[in-house]
Amino acid sequence: MKTVIAAGKDPAPLSFRTESYRAGAVFEEKRQPWGKVGYAVTGVMEARVEGRRFLCPPHYATWIPADALHACYNRENVKFVSIYIDRDLCAKMPKTACTLQISPLIKAILADLAVRRITVPETDADRRLAFVLIDQLLSAPRRESFLPVSEDVLLQPLIEALQADPSDRRSLSEWARSLETTEKTLSRRFSRHLGVSFNEWRQRLKLIASLSLIEDGRSVQSIAKILGYNSSSAFIAMFRRQTGTSPMNVRVTFDGSDDNP
Repeated sequence: MKTVIAAGKDPAPLSFRTESYRAGAVFEEKRQPWGKVGYAVTGVMEARVEGRRFLCPPHYATWIPADALHACYNRENVKFVSIYIDRDLCAKMPKTACTLQISPLIKAILADLAVRRITVPETDADRRLAFVLIDQLLSAPRRESFLPVSEDVLLQPLIEALQADPSDRRSLSEWARSLETTEKTLSRRFSRHLGVSFNEWRQRLKLIASLSLIEDGRSVQSIAKILGYNSSSAFIAMFRRQTGTSPMNVRVTFDGSDDNP
């Protein structure tokens, strides 16, 4: 049975919530007079904002402006962080929903607040910390949607299969045969509905998966194997194209460790 989660309370003027939800939880459709930033610490949350669908995986948050009609749903168990921000404090945030890249500093601040069970900053120190968080969110890299998804009849089964198994190495032509269509048709559908090519979309999926594996302490070699790469160097090359840095540098950012490819 699905659980319906009611709307949150007034942020007054900033509040935080970190909760674990079982698979199948539904957040009712609503509008709120404040902005919201949400991201999954573990698992993936799906959000629909003004008719557009977003994924909230680890390391990437969804920004929902004040008064935007939205609802959320998680297919799997998820630990989810919500930040509610008074509309005056988030006036410089985007006017429409988008994806924000979550920095290690943002994650560290939210983790600290969660450990201390702070939902509303009340002390001077916590208020200062909250305003650092807002500054970080304002400067966070933005994308219309880092990993766009679609309910298109041809694309949806392909997308869901790759999300379930990012190591699947089938080419677009192989997918076309299995879906009883043509490679050209699938390619056009990706461009039209997702705004990116099939290869670019799959690389973004692999990047998201790799970030969680890096944070879990997996070696570069094991991550490359898990994601279906023939070599560590091929995985590292993809990672550099997507982030401008190496997975080893990200590992240092996460926990101060180093790793050899």
